[in-house]
Amino acid sequence: MRHFLDFEKPVAELEAKIEELRRMTDPGEINIAQEVAQLSDKAERQLRALYGRLTPWQKTQVARHPERPKATDMIAGLITEFTPLAGDRAFAEDAAIIAGPGRFQGEPVMVIAIEKGADLDSRLKHNFGSPRPEGYRKARRLIELAGRFGLPILSFVDTSGAYPGIDAEARGQAEAIARGIEACLAAPVPFVATIIGEGGSGGAIAIAAADVVLMYEHAVYAVISPEGCAAILWEDRAMAAQAAEAMKVTAQDLKRLGIIDRIVPEPLGGAHRAPDAAIAQLGETIGQVLAPLKLMTGEALRAKRREKFLAMGQAGVA
Repeated sequence: MRHFLDFEKPVAELEAKIEELRRMTDPGEINIAQEVAQLSDKAERQLRALYGRLTPWQKTQVARHPERPKATDMIAGLITEFTPLAGDRAFAEDAAIIAGPGRFQGEPVMVIAIEKGADLDSRLKHNFGSPRPEGYRKARRLIELAGRFGLPILSFVDTSGAYPGIDAEARGQAEAIARGIEACLAAPVPFVATIIGEGGSGGAIAIAAADVVLMYEHAVYAVISPEGCAAILWEDRAMAAQAAEAMKVTAQDLKRLGIIDRIVPEPLGGAHRAPDAAIAQLGETIGQVLAPLKLMTGEALRAKRREKFLAMGQAGVA
């Protein structure tokens, strides 16, 4: 059964009527095909109207949709011969980050991805997409490995943030994230990062300090979750919608501010409605932005990447 968000209630009601009509065994005098066609057209118009004016908070809900394609779906749809590698060679394996070599459009690449999980078992296994320090150290290890072997890096980001537990802090969470960002900036190979759902705080940028940062149309990217921001500023998590508006978390705002480089369109109603089409569109976009990066030297890539991120800090400075 399809999961509908609160603001999608009008569409949910229409689609429920369509499903009810399709199940009718005794239509009587009703022309079912015509009625279904009319309701389907109305539902599409309603959906187009809703998604044409989403608020930042509604986009946050779409980015968190339980049926939205996850990192493992991206890998399955875009990467062949993927071989996951485990461990940080210091403490343990962290299943929140899936990483390893594979082939994108037939060419060898290194993949770094944060996986949230699609059901309770997989969410527990992947710690709900909140990496611990060993996950970031694994990512750093493989980014450096990609540099040694000349493999372009593709990262897929979907996390509410790094794991905030005491054990993670005790093992150097902040240091692991900082070293991860350092490894991204130092990589002498092309690097394309994509925010596929949530891009939360340092937990996201640790594997997203890339040459080109892509972002799905209805993804969100911010230094903190709207709920966390609301709890700090207003001491009331119910103010999350206002926080999301003020934080400029949407792809459209971030593109305008120069934080991301390109917005990847999603099918009508979000990537969860047509995941195969959404993944194919992302693959096409990655191919387009990766091609010119492959023509650059490692030194040129590093210099341009450095300039890109330093420029963000200068925005609005007189």
